[in-house]
Amino acid sequence: MQSHRYAQILERIQAALEASRPVFARFTPGAIETEYKAGHDPVTEADRALDAVLRKELSREDEGWLSEESVDDAVRLQRSRVWVVDPLDGTREFVKGIPEFCVSIGYVENGRPVAGGIYNPATDETFLGSIDSGVIYNGKPAQPSQRRSLDGALVLASRSEVKRGEWKVFENSSLSIRPMGSVAYKLALVSAGLADVTFTLTPKNEWDVVAGAALVESAGGFVSTLEKASLTANRRDPLLSGLLACGPFLKNELLALVEPHIPVAEQSR
Repeated sequence: MQSHRYAQILERIQAALEASRPVFARFTPGAIETEYKAGHDPVTEADRALDAVLRKELSREDEGWLSEESVDDAVRLQRSRVWVVDPLDGTREFVKGIPEFCVSIGYVENGRPVAGGIYNPATDETFLGSIDSGVIYNGKPAQPSQRRSLDGALVLASRSEVKRGEWKVFENSSLSIRPMGSVAYKLALVSAGLADVTFTLTPKNEWDVVAGAALVESAGGFVSTLEKASLTANRRDPLLSGLLACGPFLKNELLALVEPHIPVAEQSR
């Protein structure tokens, strides 16, 4: 990776992921006090501690910063290079002791996610990559699924969405649907070919998906918004309508599968 344009960025991401390790070591998943933000989203001391460490490791004066656990600063909109971070994606799973949570670090250049790093401390998995270097999974080159049919494909679904009944329309299909926490972790698994597809038809914030989307595209996979467009990041409103991701040969089938279920308002945009 060292000969590529984003080599230094990847080194900074790697260093930040490493810096998160001792922070995680201070907490015990499944045995941590939890508070709730507006909208009933959980937040813990670990979320805040990780945010502080990542910001210290990554932030530079000429770069923007967007994090779930930081007050949004509109100055980022004036920056061409921006960090989009979720210090602890999958807080619900972390609180319950389910090993599906991660640190998610995305790097955006002129609105495009170009590099990312995701680390799951519970499974000791690290995903790191950029659009000109490919993806490294636990130190080895990885590629997305080369499957050419959705028949029997492993699709990672949001555990919360499944619980709310939002995946019932897909239950009788030929897909192999596996509920899982942390959208960032699901995208990372797709980038390394450890799952074929993941998608969400419900709104997600940029910090949820930018790092994972960068990894999927860096590996050669397919990423799309519900409006059938490339993901553009560092927007004034960071809320996205949803996201699709899969191996390169499943693009058309995936779009055809989900299109009837995308809210009309999103299809007409």
